[in-house]
Amino acid sequence: MLDIIQLDKELLIFLNNLGSEPWDGLWLAITNQLNWAPLFVFIIYLTIRSFGWKRGGFMVLFMILLVAFSDQFTNLIKNSTERLRPINDQEIKDVLRTLIEPQSYSFMSGHATTSTFFSVFVVLLLKEKYKYIYLLLFFPLIFSYSRLYLGVHFPIDVFVGIIVGILFANLYFLLFKKLDNKLFN
Repeated sequence: MLDIIQLDKELLIFLNNLGSEPWDGLWLAITNQLNWAPLFVFIIYLTIRSFGWKRGGFMVLFMILLVAFSDQFTNLIKNSTERLRPINDQEIKDVLRTLIEPQSYSFMSGHATTSTFFSVFVVLLLKEKYKYIYLLLFFPLIFSYSRLYLGVHFPIDVFVGIIVGILFANLYFLLFKKLDNKLFN
């Protein structure tokens, strides 16, 4: 019988061990949310520029609420499932390259969930205004991969986070459109 958890561990070991010391600093920088601040400021700028202060400000507020909701939702899931992080998994921790040691649980990846949720929502908001906005979708892929490189999430944690992020972004966009139509049309 196929053991998905064992395959998940083996895939993580493989991906994590592709890393090397010369690249560690880059991936540590990539995984740090604060280093992405210029991207977020740019998105705020594009939103305000495209929709004006009032409507654009409403959109930015919606983005802030999205991040807060996603963060709380992923913490609820992590604390409900209590899956150990790879660095705490006795079976594999000694074969992983460990650069950071977060103490929360692993399933599901908040980095993957929130970055995907945010990016897909922004693409849905701005796709009519900027044809290259789809390039923003590289952000959650790179950001999520950093969690595998650093050995702090299993591939399933990241994959499920991305799927949940896509689903939430589409549902959240539908809610946004209803409120936007009521307030601005």
